Amino acid sequence: MSTPKATPEAAPTWPDVRGRFGAYGGRYVPETLVTPLEELEHAYAEAQADAGFHRELDFLLRTFAGRPTPLQFAERLTAHLGGPQIYLKREDLLHTGSHKINNCLGQGLLAARMGKRRVIAETGAGQHGVATATVAARFGLECVVYMGTADMERQRLNVYRMRLLGAEVVGVESGSRTLKDAINEAMRDWVTNVRTTHYLLGSVLGAHPYPQMVRDFHKVIGAEARAQILADSGRLPDLLVACVGGGSNAIGLFHAFLEDAGVKMLGVEAGGSGHKLGEHAARLAASTGFAGARPGVLQGTYTYVLQTDDGQISTTHSISAGLDYPAVGPEHALLAEQKRAEYTAVSDDAALDAAHTLARLEGIIPALESAHGLAEVIARAPKMRRDEIVILNLSGRGDKDMDILARLL
Repeated sequence: MSTPKATPEAAPTWPDVRGRFGAYGGRYVPETLVTPLEELEHAYAEAQADAGFHRELDFLLRTFAGRPTPLQFAERLTAHLGGPQIYLKREDLLHTGSHKINNCLGQGLLAARMGKRRVIAETGAGQHGVATATVAARFGLECVVYMGTADMERQRLNVYRMRLLGAEVVGVESGSRTLKDAINEAMRDWVTNVRTTHYLLGSVLGAHPYPQMVRDFHKVIGAEARAQILADSGRLPDLLVACVGGGSNAIGLFHAFLEDAGVKMLGVEAGGSGHKLGEHAARLAASTGFAGARPGVLQGTYTYVLQTDDGQISTTHSISAGLDYPAVGPEHALLAEQKRAEYTAVSDDAALDAAHTLARLEGIIPALESAHGLAEVIARAPKMRRDEIVILNLSGRGDKDMDILARLL
């Protein structure tokens, strides 16, 4: 059998020229945002064709963010579960504590290239907000971060970090006071200040070109993991696993393997406290009994959205602020429709147990978001063969969740 190549045979071509991933994606925005989005699309295309842009980004990823991140064989976890060989892609070791810095560095460079001296962002868990504030400080940009007050309460450490870095953190009291509402406020700000401001969106969501652009800035995760597992094991993995809120860390891992038919992909959403609408944030895991998701438009894109029978956006619940969102990235909607990736959901309690297990067995405290993916690996491991290989994207570290972990564990 021939050795797999370090890169796939052909790169997927989504999105199309309209910014669509099959039926999903697109650009559903007020007229005032059409021109800045077209400007952003043009600037991004120019940057992608500029070798100098890539050299500068690669340099920052290496010397400032800390790439490449290790692919660690989880020896004790593997022995404990008695199933497949489990590898952890250690995005938690990046500067600021999660994968979010990849995209923020890319968009920060793009903002400077466009002459925008002010950046705004939304954040749920706070990791994107911290990464945005960090990049703004590094480039000398003004920074405003919108965050639901419910999330500010449960992620207080990250609020302090953002403010220390010089960002203005604006609490959002409307709606459920979580990520959806923070995005609404950030978009209102952008409409008002489009000439001077770049909206540094944090996931593979929103109007085109954001789902493509954020994915592209995170593709480095999968590209590294692919080369690392080939170097370590001489073959590709059998299964990739990542948590899915908006879906940036998952698509970052999956993308390099999309053309490898033998590599299965599993996205793990927030099962919350129950299956009823309002108790969870499971959009693509409807086949496992979670209610409420169907295609619709939210915050600029057409995708799967949790909504009531009369089309009102539903409240959501997750112990992890970064997964507590009613929609999912449009490329994930397409991968689910194509059955190229599988999506399931994990409860709050299972995620807490998984975080405890990893801390005790491997000396790693994961973010509660990442713990959802780990919980599903733990559940599936007994049914898998010992010669199978699993890569779990450990997208963030658990420092930000210590209040929750201390209270509930």
